[in-house]
Parts: sequence; structure tokens; C-alpha cells
Amino acid sequence: MTFSEEFELFRRACYRLLYIPTQEVERLEMAIASSAQRLGNRSVYYWDFVEGYQGNPNGANVGRRNPLQALEFIEKLPASSNGIFVLRDFNRFLDDVSISRKLRNLARCLKAEAKNLVIVAPQIYIPNELAEIITVVDFPLPSGTEIQGEIERLLGGLGQTLAPALRDEWSRAAQGLSMERIRRVLARCLADHGQLGADDVELMLEEKRQSIRQTQILDFYPASERISDIGGLDNLKDWLLRRGGAFSEQARRYGLPYPRGLLLAGIQGTGKSLTAKAIAHHWHLPLLRLDVGRLFGGLVGESEARTRQMINLAEALAPCVFWIDEIDKAFGGMDSRGDGGTTSRVFGAFITWLAEKTSPVFVVATANNVQSLPPELLRKGRFDEIFFVGLPNKTEREAIFSVHLNRLRPHKMADYDIHRLAYETPDFSGAEIEQILVEAMHIGFSQNREFTTDDILSAASQVVPLARTAKEQIQFLQEWAAAGKARLASRDSGFPAIS
Repeated sequence: MTFSEEFELFRRACYRLLYIPTQEVERLEMAIASSAQRLGNRSVYYWDFVEGYQGNPNGANVGRRNPLQALEFIEKLPASSNGIFVLRDFNRFLDDVSISRKLRNLARCLKAEAKNLVIVAPQIYIPNELAEIITVVDFPLPSGTEIQGEIERLLGGLGQTLAPALRDEWSRAAQGLSMERIRRVLARCLADHGQLGADDVELMLEEKRQSIRQTQILDFYPASERISDIGGLDNLKDWLLRRGGAFSEQARRYGLPYPRGLLLAGIQGTGKSLTAKAIAHHWHLPLLRLDVGRLFGGLVGESEARTRQMINLAEALAPCVFWIDEIDKAFGGMDSRGDGGTTSRVFGAFITWLAEKTSPVFVVATANNVQSLPPELLRKGRFDEIFFVGLPNKTEREAIFSVHLNRLRPHKMADYDIHRLAYETPDFSGAEIEQILVEAMHIGFSQNREFTTDDILSAASQVVPLARTAKEQIQFLQEWAAAGKARLASRDSGFPAIS
């Protein structure tokens, strides 16, 4: 159901007080005006704190700097006045006892009248005493069809057309942006060289990155890592490769649903974050990274509003990979938190979305401490699969050394004894292997020579791997995975013994 259809349904169903959270006030007001015409050319009144009611035939600037008078104006109009009253930024006044009381009085009066009051605000804030009389209506970001229509309108004014394939590419690149931002980028390209080209799509993507940065919730994360950069984890890589075409139209015609996501649980430094980046690169999808801590705000209701904003933005940018790093730190141990239930409400909204989403947002969550995760998150249906990523075995360590040395010294791979390095580094994670290679390079560089196998082993001898300092925790994780709680990411079904 489109916004216009939903808005008109609420009007016919006598929902008199509506609340629409959006930054796109101009586009929303155009949509409301179009709906008003379809509903029998209803009058639309617009109020803001500075100017009062604009275009009001009964008196200019009524209610200027007086929100209570703005409500009284609605009450005094004849019952036969079929109007829609749009109150901009009115959420700022809802805490005032006189405003709250007047709205509740109006709610009773408007039941018998064909008037609708619409509060428009950047975010949702509804006091408890008004929750029963106000209905929140979502106003989504522009759809692909709307974006294509805007592109055709702008180019039509210049007597130009765009090839269908390029128009589709522009539309995909622009999804997730407000119409104002889209127009700004289109105008910039047209002003610069008078037409839209394939190279200009990068400008739209940069505007998208800027838009995401301004939310201060999501990061548009560049992903250049490849599946081949992951050493080992063959079961996980095979699973991902089989789903490489699952976002295509061909998959939809075949009857396949969109992949939902993965939970990667296991030991620190074993390639979980690297896998999230490699998925996005391999599937040619944008990678959005969520810092869960940013969801929580200090004001009442702010955390829940940010969660809704995060979900709306991710779905607007779909298809995409949605990466949640160390989810256990955000939602672990909720029962012991004294935050008035905010964390529980945010978590509830999040897992409901995980279970019910139909949009092509592939969620990749990573966790180090599965003990602290709520059982609801591990239930089947939240993710397509839960993989356990453990310490690499000898074969996988050889692959990890090969990946890093091939990147660092591609023409001198034969100078390094990969088998010896893997044998001499039991209990080392992928991150620890990468770090000892860096240390070996420092040794060689300080002596003005190339680093050698002996330098790498010397660096390794100075490191106490996490597998030994956190032995009990890692053994618990291995037992948890061995009990069938997760699928093993590595093809070897056993676990390397911790020395």
C-alpha cells in the first residue's frame, strides 16, 4: 500500500489526528494536496510557528507564534468545513499541558466532523497521554518509480532522454535518498556538462554516503576484500558462493526468497568481520555498518525512533549487506541493565524486523560471547544460518599465511616456508598471524633487509595467543558448537587442541 492509499484510508476511517515523521516536508505536502483533490477537493491548511496559517482566506497569519491558537482555529471552523490541517514541527509543543488538553478535546469534537489534523515532524515524539488519540503514518523515501519519474521530468524539460539501462542504474544508486538530495545531484550533473552519464552515478553514491554519515547511526563502509582473501572457512565460503545469485530477478522467478542473513559466532580475530566485507564485495552490494551503541539516545523515545530510522534507511538502500559487529556487546546481559527497559524495547523491535523483513537486506551479525546473547536471537528464523568460526587448523593457517604473504611479497613466496610457519603457530588466530607478519617486517626493515621465515617465527615466539589467555572461554565456545548449536565454518569437523 502506497502512502497516498494509506493516508486516504485513514481519512475515510475517521482517523482524525495523524502524525507523520519525515524530513521531506515539501514532498509530503505535495502528496497530501494530491490526496485532498482525490477526496473531493478538500481544503488544506498549513501552519508553522513563525508564519501561522498560510493561504488562509479567513485571516492571514492566524496562530502565528501561538500553537494553542492554531488548534482553536480548527475548533472554531464550521463543522461542514472539510479540511486537512498540516501543523509543521508541532511535536515541540506536545509537552505543554494546554496543548495536550486541547488536542484531547479536539479528538472528541472531530469525531463528528470531516476534519483531519496532521502533525509533521522530523522524528516521533508522542507523550503518553496522547498515545491513544494519535496515529503514526510512515512516509517512505522515494521509490524507484518516483525516482525514474523525476529523472524523466528533469530531462524532459531539457529535451533529453536516458537509455533504460542507465536510468535503472541511476534509480538504484539514488534509492535511500530524499527527493531533495536526488534533485540536487541531478541538477549538479546537468549544470556541469548538460547531461547525465554513467560516470555521474558515483556522485549519487557519494551523496548517499554523505546522507548516511549525517544520520550518525549507519556507516557506508567501503568493501574491497574478496572471498579469496579469507583463509580457510571452506564450509562458510561454499554456503556464500551458492547464494551469490539469490538477489537476482531470475531467483525471484524461480521462487527463491531473499537470503535473510548470517550470525557468525566464535573466537576473536578469526575472520568474522573480514567475511562481512567479503560478502558485500563478492555480491556487488553496498555494505552498511551499524554501531549499535549509536541507537541509544538520552531522551525518552529517542532510542526507539533511531531504531525505526535505522530499519527504514537499511530497507530504502536494499539490496544491501547490513553488518552488525559484536552484537553481543550491545544486547548481552539485558536483564541486568537499569535503563528502564530501553535496551529490551530496542532489541524487541530489532528481532521482530529480523523475523518479518521481506526486503533484500542481508544481515551479517558477529558475536564473540554467545553466552551473553538472548536466546531469542539464536532462534531459527532470525538468520538463515548460524556459523561457528573457530581457531584455524594447520591447513587453514597455511592458507592464511599464503594470503598475507601473497599480498605483501607476491614475487617472493618461494622464500618462505609456509608449512613450517603453520606448524610452529598452533593456537594462533588469523588476526594474530597478520600481526606477527607485521612485526617480522619491522625486524627486517630495521636491519635494512627483507624479512624471513625466521623473523616471522621470532615474532611469533614473543606472542601469547588469545587461545591460551582465554582458554576456558574458547573451550566453552568449542563445546557449544560441537553440541550442534551452530554450523562449523571450517570443513575440518574437529577442533585444534589448545596447548
